[in-house]
Amino acid sequence: MTLDDLRRLPPQLLLRVSIVVAVVTIGLKTLAWWVTGSVGLLSDAMESLVNLASAAFALLMVTIAARPADEDHPYGHHKAEYFSSGFEGLAIVVAAAGILWAAVLRLMEPRGIEQLGLGLALSVLSSAINGALAWLMLQSAREHRSMALEGDARHLVTDVWTSAGVVVGVAGVALTGWAWLDPVVAIGVALNILREGGNLVWRSSQGLMDKRVERDVLAQIESTLKQFEHPTIRFDHISSRRSGSRRFVHLHMHMPASWTLGRAAAVRGSVEQALMSAVPGLRATIELLPSDVEAHFADEEDLI
Repeated sequence: MTLDDLRRLPPQLLLRVSIVVAVVTIGLKTLAWWVTGSVGLLSDAMESLVNLASAAFALLMVTIAARPADEDHPYGHHKAEYFSSGFEGLAIVVAAAGILWAAVLRLMEPRGIEQLGLGLALSVLSSAINGALAWLMLQSAREHRSMALEGDARHLVTDVWTSAGVVVGVAGVALTGWAWLDPVVAIGVALNILREGGNLVWRSSQGLMDKRVERDVLAQIESTLKQFEHPTIRFDHISSRRSGSRRFVHLHMHMPASWTLGRAAAVRGSVEQALMSAVPGLRATIELLPSDVEAHFADEEDLI
């Protein structure tokens, strides 16, 4: 299987794999905590529980987002993916609070760590699995423009860095004998994933507020329109928005008033088709206006 084939794997399949991987890593990390007694490794295992819940919710939202438009949702269900990202961010915040609580209790009563070698080996193994899956999911998320898949992938990346920090902290306890270092590392882990959770919630809220399309998509739209520009044809009042994997653009197309409706509609159809071919997942809406007619809006600014 080539890299391009891996990128084209459907988000639903990768999220199912993420659920299975989350169950496996929960088992590995819980065992690592059990044999060592490290609160740092316990915090790592707790974050994997969040991974499981988040992947399951993301799969549900991606399934809903894939539903076709209906009478009640004429623009489709694509925004469901933003709910997944927001839920994942909130789940991370809850997990961080639990980790902080456990770490503070351990900081008040530090303990030694046992069977360090086995515990670290289990943690490193689970991190390697998460890292490989996160890389694959990020590639697919870019290909499919899936916010839910990207959110789950970035959470897994955070989990990998969390595990790396825990491993360093636990190893530091073994080398120095400072038992307090273990809960301090756990507190650092909690603060890090708290930041990541906040970022996910923010990005989800921006998606729900009809943010304009990305700069590269906008550049592709403008480049495509330039191919049709002519002394008798011009475009203005261009606006756009994102909705999950979908992109929408609306604009006015001015042409001579002497043209027949059939000729004008044919040119408009060519422009719409070119736009949707240039940007996968784009839906273009073009209003026809005579060259000497201008549209007026209450808002003087057009946000592209």
